[in-house]
Amino acid sequence: MSLNKKSVDDFNAKGRRVLVRCDFNVPLKEGKITDETRINAALPTINKLIADGAKVILCSHLGKVKEGPNEKESLAPVAAILSEKLGKEVKFIADYNVTGEDATNAVAAMNDGDVILLQNTRFRGKEETKPQDAGEKFAEELAALADDYVCDAFGSAHRAHASVAVVTKYISAKGGTNAVGYLMQKEIDFLGNAVENPVRPFVAILGGAKVADKLNVINNLLEKCDTLIIGGGMAFTFLKAQGYEIGKSLVDDEKLDYCKEMIAKAASLNKKLLLPIDTTIAASFPDPIDGPIEVSVVDANAIPADMEGLDIGPKTAELYAEAVKSAKTVVWNGPMGVFENPTLAKGTIAVAKALAETDATTIIGGGDSAAAVNQLGFADKMSHISTGGGASLEFLEGKELPGVYAADDK
Repeated sequence: MSLNKKSVDDFNAKGRRVLVRCDFNVPLKEGKITDETRINAALPTINKLIADGAKVILCSHLGKVKEGPNEKESLAPVAAILSEKLGKEVKFIADYNVTGEDATNAVAAMNDGDVILLQNTRFRGKEETKPQDAGEKFAEELAALADDYVCDAFGSAHRAHASVAVVTKYISAKGGTNAVGYLMQKEIDFLGNAVENPVRPFVAILGGAKVADKLNVINNLLEKCDTLIIGGGMAFTFLKAQGYEIGKSLVDDEKLDYCKEMIAKAASLNKKLLLPIDTTIAASFPDPIDGPIEVSVVDANAIPADMEGLDIGPKTAELYAEAVKSAKTVVWNGPMGVFENPTLAKGTIAVAKALAETDATTIIGGGDSAAAVNQLGFADKMSHISTGGGASLEFLEGKELPGVYAADDK
């Protein structure tokens, strides 16, 4: 996949109608937005287009919209916050059809520098369908509202949805530009290039619960990185594959052969594969998840049959931190243990601290690892924290992301 894409800096938007796909999938509680991170992340691209004199038409999904279009998943609260942050009215088109007469009339009445926000794209129902049926009519109608298209929704870039990828075909057909926004560009620069063209030594750290979620990531990263570190629940399947007793720890028995293959692959490629050497154990999973829990630490090959591993141990944390010290590029996806529990967050904290203290380019691959770094107060010490969990994983797998692929090459 070519990663050299046209950005908002590569075309003249003055007087042009520019459709911008943002990621405004924000958490809402009783109609109020509880976390504005995604809205703030979209502002640089929107402000650039306003300054250029574009007519800016914003669109996004919000929620899963399982019960059909409804006011609880309307983008109206986003329009209100955007108006505040941009210091100008963002006209909201409440029409559940998204691209109906209201939208067409509002766009026709726009002046240069005006901003409108369309209703939740998923209200159309065809947004999430498979590529060959990805709401072609909806994509065509979206393109009819605009001259050019900018994708700035990395969190949705792994989906071939109407408003993410299919719309580009119709923009191209009318001679328009399909570009990426600043947020997408940053993800491509950091995540894409870290994997395809890393400054070495390149260390990848994978955690989280299941091996199954990261099968292709492990396989791809073993070919690209110099050292692969495994933590979290998925480590126990690797430990069991080595013949260790893992007690009641999380395990994916169907993936034992795969783990053996990966251990052999690392050896044949002369790559370092680091697995836990000790583990923090308890009699059962904490309930509630952040409640008090009694733990002890044992060697990774000596977990008692009636206990389960819930975090890496201190010796492992030291081993992993040491591996990060000499790195020039580090990618981290997935916590080292049940980080939501203060007693079981030590391994994740140790890894986050090691990343915060290194001079390497440090890239956090969205999802739980991004949440952990934010919660633990290390966010400002990282080079880049990805805004897309699923999309960043697919980037790490080496997959072509529809939202990136669909943008015009420079």
